[in-house]
This record gives sequence, C-alpha cells and structure tokens, in this order.
Amino acid sequence: MLKAGIVGLPNVGKSTLFNAVTRTRKAQAANYPFCTIDPNVGVVTVPDDRLEVLQKIAKTTVVIPAVIEFVDIAGLVKGAAQGEGLGNKFLTHIREVDAMVQVVRCFEDPDIHHVTGSVDPVRDIETINTELVLADLEAVKKRLQSVAKDAKRGDKTAIVEEAILKKLETHLDAGKPALTLQLTPEERAVSRLFWMMTDKPTIFACNVKEGDLATADANPFVVKVREYATSHLACEAVVISAQIESDLVDLTAEEAKSFLGELGVKESGVGGLIRSTYHLLGLRTYFTAGEKEVRAWTIHAGDTAPKAAGVIHSDFERGFIKAETVAYKDLVNCGSVAAAREKGLYRMEGKEYVVKDGDVLLFKFAV
Repeated sequence: MLKAGIVGLPNVGKSTLFNAVTRTRKAQAANYPFCTIDPNVGVVTVPDDRLEVLQKIAKTTVVIPAVIEFVDIAGLVKGAAQGEGLGNKFLTHIREVDAMVQVVRCFEDPDIHHVTGSVDPVRDIETINTELVLADLEAVKKRLQSVAKDAKRGDKTAIVEEAILKKLETHLDAGKPALTLQLTPEERAVSRLFWMMTDKPTIFACNVKEGDLATADANPFVVKVREYATSHLACEAVVISAQIESDLVDLTAEEAKSFLGELGVKESGVGGLIRSTYHLLGLRTYFTAGEKEVRAWTIHAGDTAPKAAGVIHSDFERGFIKAETVAYKDLVNCGSVAAAREKGLYRMEGKEYVVKDGDVLLFKFAV
C-alpha cells in the first residue's frame, strides 16, 4: 500500500490532522514542539460518493471503499539536515513515504506556540523545502563519489547515473527541488532510484481556524500558499480545519453534517484532501458491483485490464480472458445493469485495455 507522509514544522496541526483523517486519537497532539517522535501510521478510507449510488443499483448492504495509508511524521525545524531537532531520524521517515502532505498553519493564535514566533506559511514552506533540498544534495554528492570510479572504467550504468546525478547536484545546489528538474522519462526513471525526498509529489494542506473555514478562499495566508504552490511546484493546495475534524471524530454522520452546516460549509476539507492525495499518488479506482457487495479497487493510472484483475487475485491476472466493462456514468444514467446491457453500453475489453477511473468491471478468466 502506498504511503502519504504528513510533514511540516512543529505545532502546525500535523498530528491533529492525522487523527482527523484516520478517525482516531492515535497521535499525540500538544502545544509544544516534538510531541511526535516515532511516526504514527493509519489506514484511511477514501471518500467516494459513487459507492452509495452503486450500492442502490446493486441492491446490496455491503460496501467496501478504497484505502490509502497516512504517516504522521514529527515536525522538522531549520537545521534538520544537520541533525537539528532529531532531524536525521525524521528525514529518514520522509524518505520512506511515496508522497508528502505538507501542513502549513494559516491562522494567528497567541495561545498556540509557533517555533519561529510568528505565522508566515510561505516562510514555513521554504524552511521545510530548504532542509529537504540540503539533505538531498548531500545524498547526491555521496552517490556521485561512489559511482565516479565505475564511470571512469566505462561502466555504462555508472555513466548514465553520473550524468543524471550531476544535473541533480546543480539543480539542488540552486535551492530547487528535484521534482522541478526537467528530465526525460528515461532519466526520471533512473533518478527515482536515488530516493530523493524533493522528488516526491507534494500537496499543501492550509490549516485554518474553525471560524475561518467558510471564508478560507479570502484568507491572505491561504492565498499566498496557493500562489506559491502553483508558481514554485505546480502542485495543489487545499484548505482544511484540523481542529474541526478533530471535533467531528466522535460525532455521528448526521451530527457532523449539522455541525458543519452551522459553520456554513459542507465539508471541513479533509475528505477533499484524502481524495487529492489518492490521485497525487497516481492511484485510480474501478468498481465491482453485485448483490454480494459493491467494492472500490485501487489501481495505478495507466494499468491495463489484466493488471486491474490481478488486484483482486493473481489468478485473475494470470488467466485473464476479457473484462466486461461499463462506465460509471452510463450505468447510473441507465439505472440498472439490465438497462445498460439492453442499450449496449457494456463492452468486452481485452488485454490491452487501459482501465479508466470509475469503470465498473466483471472479469472473465480461466486458470
């Protein structure tokens, strides 16, 4: 299962957010730095309104959503790349995740300590990114030293690695994350072997106060983060209220809906954050739907039908014959499987078919 790491400075709401997305109180959240040391890990359900619709069509009581894994990583501070604040240990935890959710505080509150003494989310982002860039630069330099001898001897693999590492060294030395370096698809595939932290896809979570969520789009802190995310990393920034979500953990669905309604919002933002992180990881969903259950299955963008079948069971992939396929929208518009079949909207797809997000599939196989 792919992992998304929740990162940021101390006291920006990381552990509170982790508790919110995992619907637990597993992570300690306190008003002082480094209340998290060892990372907390939780499996998170991916909200998907399509499941409820398919449940009604299939007339089943069993619904199984897609899931991803979130990791709550302790706060980084300036100097982490040199070991400040247990930095080396925390940086190792970041290397082990597949994407990063960087939480930034977008509210003033004199009662909540900020490690720099003031709130400036763009400065905070640059502090985190600088530490990651410095750690990556050190790792690149060490790897260059190790491949140099083999490259001089004419080893083809070492020569390719050395060329890419030199590009990375120059780019990182300019303070730029590896993700923004222009590489060919072949070079990018090699660079992933270096486990660069700044090469991981990133999404920013703008943490706002409870009373500011309804007007968050006008929040000057949020505006600055979105501008920075777009111009520097070409990535997304979503708004969340970790405190609201923390309050919702113990409420029923109806109570939560009523509570959010009183605040003037439909969602605190965490549902959207989970969905965005799911797509950030390159994950997509297809469905199986029948009287037994409706289930969301997780695949990677670009997976073919046999690969998708293998998610259910390896025998399905090994003995794949064909996939009976209907688009989610077509099935919903028809209102039933029978009606969709009558209109000829079910298709038979073979081994080369690339599964689309939202496809409803039935596999035929023989082992």
